[in-house]
Amino acid sequence: FYGRSGTMSAGVYLVSPQTAAYSAITGVISNPAECEYEDAQMPESYITDDSMLILPDLDPAREIIQGPNIKPFPLNVPLTKDICGKVMIKVEDNITTDHIMPAGAKILPYRSNIVKISEFCFSQIDAGFHDRCKQYNGGIIVARENYGQGSSREHAALAPMYLGIKAVFANSYARIHRQNLINSGIIPCLFTSLEDYTSIDLLDELELTDSKNPEVGKPITVVNHTKNHTFTMKHDLTEKEIRMIKAGGLLKMIQSEEQV
Repeated sequence: FYGRSGTMSAGVYLVSPQTAAYSAITGVISNPAECEYEDAQMPESYITDDSMLILPDLDPAREIIQGPNIKPFPLNVPLTKDICGKVMIKVEDNITTDHIMPAGAKILPYRSNIVKISEFCFSQIDAGFHDRCKQYNGGIIVARENYGQGSSREHAALAPMYLGIKAVFANSYARIHRQNLINSGIIPCLFTSLEDYTSIDLLDELELTDSKNPEVGKPITVVNHTKNHTFTMKHDLTEKEIRMIKAGGLLKMIQSEEQV
């Protein structure tokens, strides 16, 4: 995970509990299947120290006091017109959720404050992304293969959504991040040709002329007004995912359906 431990050079890895436990014994990342401790036994009981816990007050009349970084959850707006916006960033293959929304001691305290944490969005690879989104009221992200791999953190979709990102163009997506984009009301579009990726530059103005009412299996026409070039994007949205996109995300869809 890029930069997760606070330094750019550190290697931080996601492993199973068995691998973590066995690696702690050996001192290096090791395969637990090679463990020779055949006589190891689980303890009969575990020491539990909850002396530092404050039990909750279940009185419903009690006021909940929120810290300074507990802010209202931002919601998207319904998709009422075709998407049109400038390219806010163009990236390469294998962009992780750590690239999109960095972690670390400086940033994680703001995880319940999407407004503040959005200031760090893409900051490790493009320090101007946040201000660019504010200047142009958001727009479109352009990427290549395996966009959104790595940690499944929702903030990697919530922060771009708050900054006005309406669509992502990529060749392929990591599964969970793709769903997080849809949950946030952001369309994950798919290139039909690598040449279309190559033809797009930062701040090109793109219009998705068929995006207001996407249909299952129907491509989306994109007009690059800056380059006077038209091309086609695919999508693999289901009927339910299309309802989410049109409503402005999963929470907005639930709200709208509850009101019917």
